[in-house]
Amino acid sequence: MGARVGNRQVSSTEQPLLNNGREYSPDSDTDDKVQLDSGGVKMKAEMTLLNGCTVIVGCIIGSGIFVSPTGVLQSTGSVNLSLVVWAASGIFSMIGAYCYAELGCMIKKSGADYAYIHFSFGPFLAFIRLWIECVILRPCIGAIQALTFALYILKPFFPECDPPENSIKILAAACICLLCFINCFSVKWASMVQDYFTYAKLFALILICITGFIQLAQGRTEFFTWENSETDVTVIALSFYSGLFSYTGWNYLNFIIEEMKNPVRDLPRAIAISCILVTVIYVLTIVSFHTTLSPSEVLGSEAVAITFSNRLYGKVAWVMSIFVACSTFGGVNGTLLTASRLFMAGAREGQMPFLLTMIHVEKATPVPSVIVLTCMCLLYLTSSNIIMLMNYVGFATWLSIGASVLCLPYLRWKCPHMPRPLKVNLIFPITYLAMTLVITLLPMIAKPVETGIGLAMILTSVPVYMVFLAWTSKPKWVRNITTESSNWLQRVLVVLPQDRDE
Repeated sequence: MGARVGNRQVSSTEQPLLNNGREYSPDSDTDDKVQLDSGGVKMKAEMTLLNGCTVIVGCIIGSGIFVSPTGVLQSTGSVNLSLVVWAASGIFSMIGAYCYAELGCMIKKSGADYAYIHFSFGPFLAFIRLWIECVILRPCIGAIQALTFALYILKPFFPECDPPENSIKILAAACICLLCFINCFSVKWASMVQDYFTYAKLFALILICITGFIQLAQGRTEFFTWENSETDVTVIALSFYSGLFSYTGWNYLNFIIEEMKNPVRDLPRAIAISCILVTVIYVLTIVSFHTTLSPSEVLGSEAVAITFSNRLYGKVAWVMSIFVACSTFGGVNGTLLTASRLFMAGAREGQMPFLLTMIHVEKATPVPSVIVLTCMCLLYLTSSNIIMLMNYVGFATWLSIGASVLCLPYLRWKCPHMPRPLKVNLIFPITYLAMTLVITLLPMIAKPVETGIGLAMILTSVPVYMVFLAWTSKPKWVRNITTESSNWLQRVLVVLPQDRDE
């Protein structure tokens, strides 16, 4: 059978999966099957502006706002300085998102950062970005979100102490596996989970903000001081890792841009609406927490929202646990929904196993990519130190996103005549790159071990690239093993290469 992927004709020794002698792909709007003329299966572009906003908001508001207050306050020392970091992190993310809007409208390929770096700087640097995202960032973020989900679900049953570590890990693994099934079964189901759980998490944060306004009206402002503010700029820079972690996700819509109905119109709008909304809600949420909780109470709490609700909501405080769990559950779903498309983008360029380009013949979902990402998330559950995981993620995230933003001024110089539906002022990428240098270089002084481990994890991509990609004259027996294993997995997973119109 010959199936077309991009501009390449890919041969397979397997027989096509047929129904009455013809190949089919499901229509995700109707769950009916639509015949394909060219053989293969295809994912539909069906995401609207509203879907785009819920993807971004749903991915940003995950676990960060509920666990990062501790990390930010620990590095800043005072409530007022922590608020400055939270607001600055939001502005920093909006500048980056604005730059990504131009790149997304100009290079309309799924894969976001990876696609932009591959187009601008070639396959080697693109592979390093792919490695950072697929091996470090996304699985680590999914694990953090799942651990937070489990913590908030179990906390009401252990009001006087922390839940057992093993029970947290088991419940987190169950969460990841359930969402793996949903994302493999139906894109529509995954989108519904994203939409409804985004509404739930917004309701939880709005409820906290309303409570905070009531507390402020009653004069609860005693904790808003500059007392004990950190003066070491290297430590303050480290606080941005926790703050910016909470905003991680503003670029996730770019990863699935090929599935948007009108990306040029809707991508910039979705990014602007979502980033402004999240920044306002985050700052108001932190203000609300500190109307009731002292700095020492925040630093001593693993579940800040639960401590807050226990103080104010009495017998119905358990409701907050449910809403926070919904928030993090939706965050895990957003990670699986968007990051699996990055695996597909890398595989299409020949930088990951070809099996990852394939989608299920009946469900039209990227089953191999979702399963691989799920296994990576489960691997990171072996560590339950959430703050340490965030520091690893922070260094790798902002180093690689800074490289992606660098594509914008580079392409202005290298390809000045490329169509640009949206054109940003160069002051924005320059500002973003300068800020990226500060928050990646200064923490190396404050936390050399953690940043060194993060850098070592990034550098592991070099030997992998040399062995699996640069080495093209592999022995025949190696090629036979990879071909046979790929064919066997294709049969087991019932998947075919995606039929694409380039």
